[in-house]
Amino acid sequence: MAKNKIQLLIEPILALFQKYIGGGHERSAKAKKNILSSIFIKGASITVSLLVVPLTLNYVNTAQYGIWLTLSSVVAWFSFFDIGITHGLRNRFAEAKAKGDDNAAQIYISTTYGILSVVFISIWLLFLLVNPFLNWASLLNLDPQYSRDVSKLALIVFSYFCLQFVLRTITTLLSADQEPAKASLIDVIGQIVSLLIIVILVKTTEGSLVNLGLALCVSPLLALIGANVFFFKGKYKKYKPSVSKIKFSHAKSLFNLGIVFFVIQIAGLVQFQSANFIISRNFGPEDVTNYNIVFKYFGTLNMGFMIFLSPFWSAATEAYVKKDIVWIKNSIKKYNILTIGFIIIGSVMLYFSNTIYDLWLGKNTVDIDFQISLWGLLFVLLSISGSKYVSFLNGISALRLQFWASILSPFVYIGLALLLLNYYKMGVHAIFIAAAISNFNTFILAPIQYYMIIYKKKKGIWIR
Repeated sequence: MAKNKIQLLIEPILALFQKYIGGGHERSAKAKKNILSSIFIKGASITVSLLVVPLTLNYVNTAQYGIWLTLSSVVAWFSFFDIGITHGLRNRFAEAKAKGDDNAAQIYISTTYGILSVVFISIWLLFLLVNPFLNWASLLNLDPQYSRDVSKLALIVFSYFCLQFVLRTITTLLSADQEPAKASLIDVIGQIVSLLIIVILVKTTEGSLVNLGLALCVSPLLALIGANVFFFKGKYKKYKPSVSKIKFSHAKSLFNLGIVFFVIQIAGLVQFQSANFIISRNFGPEDVTNYNIVFKYFGTLNMGFMIFLSPFWSAATEAYVKKDIVWIKNSIKKYNILTIGFIIIGSVMLYFSNTIYDLWLGKNTVDIDFQISLWGLLFVLLSISGSKYVSFLNGISALRLQFWASILSPFVYIGLALLLLNYYKMGVHAIFIAAAISNFNTFILAPIQYYMIIYKKKKGIWIR
């Protein structure tokens, strides 16, 4: 009897839940399923990433962790050599699939793998020749005692970045097919393996930058290799990359769109990846750690929002190709309501930030000024507020305004950062202020552009 009562209670709830997930437009239903899966996957990712920080600080000291963050940021600058081609693939694949052209889709995938392989193997070989002559300790303003380890770490990190830029094409394909949850799962698997290896290192070895680098780099690569084999032998077998399918006539289409994304990526690299370098040069590696703790803490808001936003890019591509403007409008309205919820959550996070830092990392492990937390939150919230408009515009390849804004924004960022640090003598929070202001495209231009395209039906500078 008790079992029957429980069933009577649960069944209507499950029926309502299934109706919500499966109801509405097929595109929306697919997005809801991905969002639900992503909540669990991203939740696991956030948990693992938060656990990695105190474990890492327990394995190496604050200065060494700052060195790892700075070096990985510097090496990440080389990611611009993909010239935005993966973003071009995302749009072109989504368009080809929406039109039912599987052959074109396979050609775009094969061409992307081919180009990235040639580019990053060449860069890696060049780095092998140059690295022995680089004085990393001097470049990063480090104690000379770290010189040898940092040189080895640089080789590990650089090799990782080159390989993962080729292998991560599979995650672009999954996102283009409106399956971002599966793309996120690949990253989580790599994170979990890294966490387990660090736990083993803490228990069995003394702190080592080289061991830390291996733990954080090798695991994600193994996950990506496994994903490539799994998906191209299964669901995406008909799109499996082939040398015979590399067509440079199609590469031009990828490059034309990719070049625009390339410039946008450069702006992102300057604004976000150079922060660690600037802080290290002006303050020291300990402050790099403080900045990144704040960035990671409030970055969980952005990660949470991206759970809901990730399916929208490629879904918007499909909707715009099929002229489903009503679906686009309704989606943006829902994302605006969601943004308000994230602003409230962020405010609560700020209020309890110092308490959470102590609980997370251990009491008195770090001493973070409240201004860094305040401006870190404001920067993240501004990014979230405009991200749905940027995602829509990226999906329909309406990139002209973003392109020109991206050319200007690095100069605004560097200029503001130097002005605030050197003239106004501000602390580390100046980096967040400069980044927020220079990101004007996200919270000013993109919403205006969306309105002009969708509501005013304008073309010209707005659409191309």
